[in-house]
Amino acid sequence: MAHVTLILGGARSGKSALAERLAQDSGLAVTYIATAQAGDAEMAARIAHHRARRPAHWRLVEAPLALASTLAREADTHTLLLVDCLTLWLTNLLCQAQPPDDAGLAALSAELADQLAQLPGEVLLVSNEVGLGVVPMGALSRRFVDEAGRLNQALAARAQRVAFVAAGLPLWLKGTAPSAFGVAHE
Repeated sequence: MAHVTLILGGARSGKSALAERLAQDSGLAVTYIATAQAGDAEMAARIAHHRARRPAHWRLVEAPLALASTLAREADTHTLLLVDCLTLWLTNLLCQAQPPDDAGLAALSAELADQLAQLPGEVLLVSNEVGLGVVPMGALSRRFVDEAGRLNQALAARAQRVAFVAAGLPLWLKGTAPSAFGVAHE
């Protein structure tokens, strides 16, 4: 079974940078699984920023929709898979021409959680914590917040470690902090 670390935080909280440091420090080959799609110039710039700070020797696999099958195909005992990010994957699912209904979305989330239990190696999952604000006004925004919360809870239950990142500082909510971050916290 894969050793899974879930890293949560808000926009520009430092969650991706933390995941990248953990991947770099792991000593394993890294496969970066990107879920973002460059739908406009601003998103293309964000993607370019992420690419520029990653080591050139990391493999890149783009998986905007088929995340569980991509994890199954790429997992290896000597590889660390870094998925950035789950909330973009969820957005991609919800913004398709034919988005899945509630049951279909629940099935895709369950498939992802179940797949994690079967993988070898290490997996770092990055996801936005979007449940700290007010309830959004639009139906799609409310559905996104609800589904992101459900997904994060399901994956946190399966993960061995969970961190919440604010201002670039990780708070370890579950499991032991890696030694690179000093004193271990339970």
